[in-house]
Amino acid sequence: MKTIVSFALALSLFLCSAHATVDDALSFALQAAQPYVKEGFTVREDYWGGDLPVKQPKAIVQQLFKGNEYWFWMGTDVASAKLSVHVYDAEGKLAEAEYWRNKPHMAAARVVPKVSGSYYLIVEIEKSPLERTHWSLAYGFR
Repeated sequence: MKTIVSFALALSLFLCSAHATVDDALSFALQAAQPYVKEGFTVREDYWGGDLPVKQPKAIVQQLFKGNEYWFWMGTDVASAKLSVHVYDAEGKLAEAEYWRNKPHMAAARVVPKVSGSYYLIVEIEKSPLERTHWSLAYGFR
């Protein structure tokens, strides 16, 4: 009986660790944020996440304020996945001042809003070996 319980426990631990979660993806987004925290950015506790199929963009609406500078960091724990995050203003114009993709499983965009208002964050899994890939998006400001 003890052997069966030990086996069941080991199997459940293996299965839990074998499946990615949004929390795992968030850890990579926050890892991408670390250098910017050293530059004075405050990371918000709010974040977005979920799972997406490849090439199916998702729009997120976020209120941004003139006078602030923002970074949006996207991450996944799927090492070979390719991500993108872009920021558009209310007129649909690309609003980001800077964009990068660091390692295949992280991406980020910086925006300095010219006006306060609603902005559209477009996140996408561009490439992944999985049918659906967990992702997370964190942001910070200064």
